Amino acid sequence: MSAPTTMWTLMYHIKKEIVPRVHTILDEWRVKAAGIPNADLRGHALNSINENTFHSEGGGVYALLTRKEIREDLLRFIVAYQIICDYLDSLCDETDSFDKRDFRSLHEALRIALSPEEKAYPYYEHHPQSEDNGFLQELVEACQQHVSVFPGFSHARPSMEELSLHYRNLQVYKHVKKEDRESLLTEWFEEEKHHVPDMFWYEFSASTGSTLGIYALAAYASRSHLAEWQAEAIKNSYFPYVQGMHILLDYFIDQEEDIQDDELNFCTYYENEETMVRRMELFKQEGEKRLKRLPDAAFHSLLNKGIIAIYLADEKVQKRPELKKTAGRFIRFGGLPTAFFYLNSWVFRKTT
Repeated sequence: MSAPTTMWTLMYHIKKEIVPRVHTILDEWRVKAAGIPNADLRGHALNSINENTFHSEGGGVYALLTRKEIREDLLRFIVAYQIICDYLDSLCDETDSFDKRDFRSLHEALRIALSPEEKAYPYYEHHPQSEDNGFLQELVEACQQHVSVFPGFSHARPSMEELSLHYRNLQVYKHVKKEDRESLLTEWFEEEKHHVPDMFWYEFSASTGSTLGIYALAAYASRSHLAEWQAEAIKNSYFPYVQGMHILLDYFIDQEEDIQDDELNFCTYYENEETMVRRMELFKQEGEKRLKRLPDAAFHSLLNKGIIAIYLADEKVQKRPELKKTAGRFIRFGGLPTAFFYLNSWVFRKTT
């Protein structure tokens, strides 16, 4: 199986093979979301699909790593898992309860999605609404169904679950009351810091908020058998640096919005812009070093540079001169591929 290794071929395959299928799968889930009887849950479900299309498109790119005959299973797993992430994030953002038990129960869906042998769980047991017409459980079962046919899933599963647990913990701790968030996150970091390279607590938190490593592991598990050490190597190539860069960029473009909404934003913890840029460059460089150890290294490197570009081409950046200036520095350390993907993404967004 040969993945695209040039900017042109990667962009071609994304637009011709990945994006149309992702949109078709999202349309199917959109119909299911529209059938949710509870108006609040229906709104969250539809928004999680309509406003986060690029999350599923980005995750779907990993399907280019696998064989065409199993690509549909991989795409359907990625899209379903990503909708769960976006849907639950929306629920936790909007709730008035700030109840850790609620956030933990809801996010059990992401654990069970990677556990094909497990049955339904009372995800909404601590949530004020629960009438979703089976929407969340159907997403979980779709994930279970598709990962169960991946020949390498049994050995990839521990690494996928480790990344999923990190993600779930972040979603719990970042959604509690404002005065409790930082203490919970720093305590968590103290427990985990011996397992990661030297970094700040907010950089560790950012690195746990990405699903890229899970999708990379799913892609390799779908195409062949894996040894556990191979899965561990894939996980370590993405976590913490590649995933950290991904989420730090997400927070970078959302700074103004998060400040207005009184939301946690990890980029605001840097002492100044210079430190932030320097640290992000380090994350980019260290991530690249680790991606070079993977099979299909050129593909992973291109994808990493493309992720930088997609965030920097966002209209939130384009509308704010000070962010656009800083974004220019990120593009320069990303090199020619980042500049290419940046221009391509900007033009694409202007014409759609």
